Amino acid sequence: MDGRQVPAARRLLTRSLDGPLSETERVAAARSVVVALGARERLRDLVAELAAGGQDTQECARLSYRHVLGFDKLLLLRDGTRHMLRAHVWHPGASDAGAEDVHNHRCALASYVVRGRLSMELYEHEICAPDDPDAPPGPDDGVIRAVRYRESLGPGPVAQWRLEPVGRARLRLAHTARYAAGSDYGLPARTLHRAWCDTAAPTVTLFLETGVGRRSHTDVFTTAGPHPHTVPKAPLGVPEYLAALDALARLLR
Repeated sequence: MDGRQVPAARRLLTRSLDGPLSETERVAAARSVVVALGARERLRDLVAELAAGGQDTQECARLSYRHVLGFDKLLLLRDGTRHMLRAHVWHPGASDAGAEDVHNHRCALASYVVRGRLSMELYEHEICAPDDPDAPPGPDDGVIRAVRYRESLGPGPVAQWRLEPVGRARLRLAHTARYAAGSDYGLPARTLHRAWCDTAAPTVTLFLETGVGRRSHTDVFTTAGPHPHTVPKAPLGVPEYLAALDALARLLR
């Protein structure tokens, strides 16, 4: 490797995302970044450079982990406390289709599907009538009854997701989509959604969190029953992280 991929990617992040952007502008800029960096050959070269020590491997491993829904979140680049560029490797069969809780994020994001395919649903949150939050659904009213949690990160070197119950909620499905390889999307921070891999082969996405204006929590809505108050967020060790990068590189060939 010529050592140029990491500096070039950092320059692109800074040039595209720094400055007084509205959230709409930031989403559009983030989409342009993941499309540029997600080109298979360019991403493969970036991953190979990182695996060869192109960045602080220990720090990248500390901020990488296996998500509770069965996909790997591998940190590739971090711009201080602002932008975080990750590879998401979705493993078919690791979770049921549509099993992910409806949620939003701390900041605006963009994602590019490098290989495979994702399904996604977008939701609207309907405010419950204060006098009758448990009213039975009418015929074909499309309302989904859920429980709302506020998710935040606990303190300590090995963080935990903390889930604080907020109360009952009503959701309505607003949009469905499938994103094949070569597709990209962006979402404002508060957009309620869920996504999953719907193919029989691994799916790889390049995922960019834009850290400007980061919220302290996210909102999680579930129909799957009570959730534990804390969920471990165990980071990868350096050997696991390097092995995951090697496996990702093979998927990009």
